Amino acid sequence: MTTRLFRRLIPLLFLLGLGWFLWRKIGPALAGLDLLNPAPRVVVSHQTVLTQIEALGRLELVRYHFRDVVEYRRSSRFPLLPDAKVALIVGGEAVGCLDLRKIRPADITLEGDSVLRLTLPPAELCSFQIRHDQSRVFSTENGFFQDASLVDAGYRYAEAQVRRAALQSGILAQTERNAQLILVPLLQKLTGRQVVLGPRLALPQSISE
Repeated sequence: MTTRLFRRLIPLLFLLGLGWFLWRKIGPALAGLDLLNPAPRVVVSHQTVLTQIEALGRLELVRYHFRDVVEYRRSSRFPLLPDAKVALIVGGEAVGCLDLRKIRPADITLEGDSVLRLTLPPAELCSFQIRHDQSRVFSTENGFFQDASLVDAGYRYAEAQVRRAALQSGILAQTERNAQLILVPLLQKLTGRQVVLGPRLALPQSISE
């Protein structure tokens, strides 16, 4: 009886041993696959269309960084309701540049063998913007479920303030000074001449009769 039972257990023991051996060999690989929690399948479709090619000729010469706390208030349409307001901590920047595409052949003059005179176009505020990665909403009050539009209006006001602050801080004059510092050594190196840079004089506006 014992011999017969032992013979019946031999196949079972063999299968258990084989299973243990296979698990030792391929178990770590199966664990790495995480079959119980497979990663979600992500499918992305897109079609990029080129809509415009623009020639760039702006030489950025100075960048101003601003930090401000802005409180934007919007009056209520109803007399009994308080005004809505938002407080923003804003980071912004403005860039002064020269548009080199505006240089004309008449703006370049050679004097003898040693001097090059170049008349530069007027300095421009070529960009100004709010840096949203450096800005945040500090508080909102009385938005009445219109906080998003109130915050957007506050940021638009803050962006206009960046432009105004840049111009009041003399960014155009600094752009012209930086043009002297950067362009004169470069052009002297390229031409082997003494380089004289000057601003283009603005023509007086005609008075309509």
